[in-house]
Amino acid sequence: MNVKDKIILVTGGANGIGRALCERFHADGAAKIYVADIDFENAERVAVSISGKAFRLDVSDEANCKLIIAEILNESGRIDFIASNAGIGGAQGSLEVENEVWQKIYEINVLSHVYLARAAFPSMIERGAGAFLITASAAGLLTHPLAAPYAATKHAAVALAENLAIEFAEKGIYVSCLCPQGVKTDLIMGGENNPNGFLTVDAISAEECADAVIKALEKETFLILPHPEVAEYIVKKAENRDRWLHSLRKIRAAVLNSKNI
Repeated sequence: MNVKDKIILVTGGANGIGRALCERFHADGAAKIYVADIDFENAERVAVSISGKAFRLDVSDEANCKLIIAEILNESGRIDFIASNAGIGGAQGSLEVENEVWQKIYEINVLSHVYLARAAFPSMIERGAGAFLITASAAGLLTHPLAAPYAATKHAAVALAENLAIEFAEKGIYVSCLCPQGVKTDLIMGGENNPNGFLTVDAISAEECADAVIKALEKETFLILPHPEVAEYIVKKAENRDRWLHSLRKIRAAVLNSKNI
């Protein structure tokens, strides 16, 4: 998978990882990049800077997703690659989080990928070629000790990516799953009470995350880990789940007590 001369859609492309992906794909010679985000003003800024096109997109709205895919197919004739990157951090807590918040996080972090794949895969299958990247999180492989809705929906996003990779490989669609740990975006850098603030210690830049994506695409790797240590954590978690949970309890306590970890 090489992005050169490809028609690409990036959701959540206005900021953070999405913006870095757009800029890197442009630098590597993509033919056209469509930047989609609910933050249309910033999406348009990114699109102008890379000679692309911006769309206002609410990824939790399936009709909106269908419309954007149809417009791109009508204009460009094909979509080679979708970076389904839009996502939200969600709320701190678990049982106390209101149902409406749980539902919204689920719609954006999980169902948005379903909506985009459902709309775009038929044209990819017809051509016998296409690529689909789901941005999940290391929290989808490990967990998040303070934000259950985020952890649960990112686990679901990883599972969805695995199922799509299994089902559609024989039809010519390469599916991958991006699972970074801390990336220097608003998600972890935003404020004193941010439940993701403990991830800033080993955080990488969004550009470094985009570099990892490019390297993985070239090898058509399924699991993209910008933080290599996450692979080691996965093994430790599998080897002794009780010890793993104990270590996460300690991290949770340290964060809640504002200790250095």
